[in-house]
Amino acid sequence: MSSLLLSGISSLQELGSPVIVSGPCSAESRAQVLTTAKQLKDAGIKIFRAGLWKPRTFPGSFQGVGEAGLEWLAEVKRETDMLIATEVATPVHVQLALEAGVDILWIGARTVANPFAVQEIATILEGHTGVCVMVKNPVNPDIDLWIGALQRLYNSGVRRLAAIHRGFSTYGRYIYRNSPQWNIPIELHRQIPHLPLLCDPSHIGGKREFIPTLSQWALDMGFNGLFIESHCNPNEALSDKEQQVTPEVLKKILNKLIIRDKSQTSTELHLLRERINQCDADLLEVLSRRMSVSREIGVFKKEHHLQVVQTSRYDTILKSMISQASKLDMSEDFIKKIMSAVHEESVRQQIHILNNGENSK
Repeated sequence: MSSLLLSGISSLQELGSPVIVSGPCSAESRAQVLTTAKQLKDAGIKIFRAGLWKPRTFPGSFQGVGEAGLEWLAEVKRETDMLIATEVATPVHVQLALEAGVDILWIGARTVANPFAVQEIATILEGHTGVCVMVKNPVNPDIDLWIGALQRLYNSGVRRLAAIHRGFSTYGRYIYRNSPQWNIPIELHRQIPHLPLLCDPSHIGGKREFIPTLSQWALDMGFNGLFIESHCNPNEALSDKEQQVTPEVLKKILNKLIIRDKSQTSTELHLLRERINQCDADLLEVLSRRMSVSREIGVFKKEHHLQVVQTSRYDTILKSMISQASKLDMSEDFIKKIMSAVHEESVRQQIHILNNGENSK
């Protein structure tokens, strides 16, 4: 698969390095689409994206303008010479988009999670060799589903393929909207090295302030481009307003990005450092969850008039952790220091609850 992809996707990479795809989460009006597109054109963007059919969680929420937005995209193409891209989830979407001259289709995370839906899209794309299809990762961290979707499209004759990493859905409170789990796109790149890989920092971060850092991380890890949501007035956007930036801000973000040396040694070092960054973020999130449980225990102890420190319980935990750590090439002293700090913070939070109430922080 990888050797055949190389010739089919070279035209995408000719658009620049890194490839930047940008535009609003949703097309909302002709004025909003054209204004945003022209501002992005002035910022140097060559590919304009806008969602027309939005797979929203709840009925009654804004689900996109649908077919009506295709004419707006076509007008963008005529007036700016930008390539146009939109999300498709059904064969009807695909047919309408192709008839309107859409250059790039992308398949969203929820659709990728359904092999039946992907196969229907792949089947209707048979014979359409000119269109480029970008495939987002599925909502869950399942690399086989991701590769399977790409293979279905490839088997139908689609050769201009790319992958988009938008992170993986999580439950609970986390730093980012979607967990990056960088190891999964890195593994995809290892298995299909010639497949262009773009990062969607808008959906990973969920907030516009995370876009610069996540974008730099992605480029440092060798991603070929970025898929960033931009809106002429993001605070008034009808969907995902917190993760969109203005074209002016996007231009500033892109101008500050550092394109690293892509030599083998440099790339390996950056990958290792980004894995460290991810581990640190994972540690912070795990500690946050642990402290949340500790606070629940604090409430229980308060209700049942139990003392906070249970020495025997801590001794049992410590012995178990030391035993496990020795099997993982970590020293006893290191684990003692880590667990001591964790235990101290847990005790502090429980005492705070006993003295100040359940909802105090």
